[in-house]
Amino acid sequence: MINIGVADTTFARYDMAASAIDELKRIGTGFKIVRRTVPGIKDLPVACKKLIEEQGCGIVIALGMPGPADKDRVCAHEASQGLIHAQLLTNTHIIEVFVHEDETTDGRELAKLADHRSREHARNAYDMMFHPERLAKNAGKGLREGFGDAGPVE
Repeated sequence: MINIGVADTTFARYDMAASAIDELKRIGTGFKIVRRTVPGIKDLPVACKKLIEEQGCGIVIALGMPGPADKDRVCAHEASQGLIHAQLLTNTHIIEVFVHEDETTDGRELAKLADHRSREHARNAYDMMFHPERLAKNAGKGLREGFGDAGPVE
């Protein structure tokens, strides 16, 4: 049985992990979900590394919601760098799913974006583990998670 890790934060204004977990349960079986919640996005790299090394996760979804301030963008960048480093140290994919609060000013739209992006990346993680051919089939199609797809360049 494969473990799929889901790491999220208390700082987020939407329970992105609940959406990702719901989507994983909806689309497949043959795996166990292991969730870890940490205070903020800069805590995600260690949480993800621990899910891989201590819980045997074959892939991890890292969910966070950076705020709109300049310092939040810096923190998001630092967290992203940490997630990349954790991937390289463990040779395991960590799917970064960040929804920046300044992507929209409407609270309902922000919640919808967080839900959709979390669910779409949960499907990506599932496909990476169980159906990589689905991702290859969609290469170059300009698919986007959360908002509408950009489409391919003709």
